[in-house]
Amino acid sequence: MDHILGLKCSLCGREYGLNEIEYVCPKHGDLGNVDVVYDLRRVARQVSKRKLADDRDYSIWRYRALLPIEPDSPALPLQIGWTPLYRSKQLGDSLEMPNLYIKDDGRNPTASFKDRASAIAVVKVRELGREIITTASSGNAGAALAGMAASVGQPAVIFVPQTAPEAKVAQLLMFGASVLLVKGTYDDAFDLCLEASREFGWYCRNTGYNPFTLEGKKTAALEICEQLKWKAPDRIFVSVGDGNIISGLHKGLKDLYELGWIDKLPRLMGVQAAGAAACYNAWRHHTEKITPVEAETIADSISVGLPRDGVRAVRAASQTGGAYLTVTDDEILDAMRGLARQAAVFAEPAGATAYAGLVKALQRNLVERDETVVVLITGNGLKDVKSAIKAAGQAQRVDPDLESLKRLWKKMASVIHET
Repeated sequence: MDHILGLKCSLCGREYGLNEIEYVCPKHGDLGNVDVVYDLRRVARQVSKRKLADDRDYSIWRYRALLPIEPDSPALPLQIGWTPLYRSKQLGDSLEMPNLYIKDDGRNPTASFKDRASAIAVVKVRELGREIITTASSGNAGAALAGMAASVGQPAVIFVPQTAPEAKVAQLLMFGASVLLVKGTYDDAFDLCLEASREFGWYCRNTGYNPFTLEGKKTAALEICEQLKWKAPDRIFVSVGDGNIISGLHKGLKDLYELGWIDKLPRLMGVQAAGAAACYNAWRHHTEKITPVEAETIADSISVGLPRDGVRAVRAASQTGGAYLTVTDDEILDAMRGLARQAAVFAEPAGATAYAGLVKALQRNLVERDETVVVLITGNGLKDVKSAIKAAGQAQRVDPDLESLKRLWKKMASVIHET
């Protein structure tokens, strides 16, 4: 891979050859996240905005020159990425924001943002010739890996906390992965997965551990800027759990800025559930020390006690002039309703968390109404039907005769007019 110079520790800055280490900087143990360093001059010779304009491969693979894969590695046979970016007029009107955009990554093959990272990991495991790929997940990353692996017949082992929503576990099983429900938290599943990968020689895709997950996730930033005709938005709101998504967005934006394709870095706004706010706590106290919390939130996808990519996640906000916010579970449920009823975007709790953060930011006058803002929705609402029902409420029951319907409709119509 001539377009890659090597790997660089995000904590101490030590540089490594691409094949010198596999996952993390040994000096810092499992939390020693490393960045892929590209030869951007070589990249610029391989791809340009003009070339992309003529490219009809509307997926993450259009950015192959900015991905850590071999030039001849086969892409997965799925439509991954290039998810829609909606200019949401109705939602924007309700917030008095004429330039509000919704990026709906629930439209990926397994209905979540995590397909981007898992696709890269599956390409890598096949490049390396390893027999099994594994990951720990609260649901979405595992489902994404299981789906991506199934598309090419790659065996996968997924560690999931036993509290994961049934719909997400069902996805894992349907895709044929070997699923292990861990009697503990996501963090327990993460640690057990690391131990298993070392013991059995499995290739580990774990978020904030495998350096290439960040590269897959940065493709969303590349898409957002290209979909906006290379005019970078003022802010991007995104939910934060392990921290790898906001870190990936930051990496992608920095790559574009250094290439000269965008003229500014958008302010990255990280939004965490109030019950799982380790990154927010560090940012608020102006520190990069990530102190674990006891995570508890309806948004299972971001219910993380110890963010494995916390330092880079904090930097993503601080280095772009962005911020962190927290939202309650009730605010998340309100956001699910707002997105569905005013933008027709069905988001799971973690996905709606980003929009809940925008609403709170407006309440606190942290955002100007005329800014160009993108809200990234990371997962589809069908991932967690129980929470969706809680947000939406119950359907009305009616007897099978017109008089019963008339009586019921009279009550329902009065409620509709009131709202």
